[in-house]
Order: sequence, then C-alpha cells, then structure tokens
Amino acid sequence: MICRHCHRAPISRPRRLCWSCYYRPGVRELYPSTSKFGRRGVGNFYGTRPLPAFPTNAAPGSPEKIEVLAERAQLKLNLWHPDDATHATPALAVAKAG
Repeated sequence: MICRHCHRAPISRPRRLCWSCYYRPGVRELYPSTSKFGRRGVGNFYGTRPLPAFPTNAAPGSPEKIEVLAERAQLKLNLWHPDDATHATPALAVAKAG
C-alpha cells in the first residue's frame, strides 16, 4: 500500500502514512486515526477538573442528566457535582438549585 498523503512511498507509520509524511508538521492532523484504540470524542482524563458552577436536579439516568453530563465533558469540567440529584435525595438537590 502507498501513503495516503504523498501517494508515492510505502506506508510505514500509523494512519496509513509514510515515514516522511507522518513526521512532517501538520500532515498527521489531516488524517484521523485508523486504530480501534484511537482517541475519539471528547476524551478521557484522569485528573482533577474544576467543579461545575451549579448542580443539576435531573434524575440519574434521565435524558436530561445525560445531556448535562455531555455538556460538562465538552467543557472539560468534573462530571459530578457533590449536590447533584441522586435517587435517594432528588428533592434536596432541587431546593439547593433553586
């Protein structure tokens, strides 16, 4: 197989690129990873993130809660606020949010 970018050299690097194209600045970013282990989506982070500005009163597992979690992930915030609604205390979270 030949390189996806230059169409001349044989592929020898990930993303089906040749050695020189893979290490040429800017070329690698033009082609997404073809690996099943490639990073996709908003990513995963193992560290401390800032807390969200306010808790949510959406019930766990509800479409509203999933939407809130997706928004927090995009903003690179901690997914869980200590005062988020739970199955045990949904009314407490509503009182604090309002």
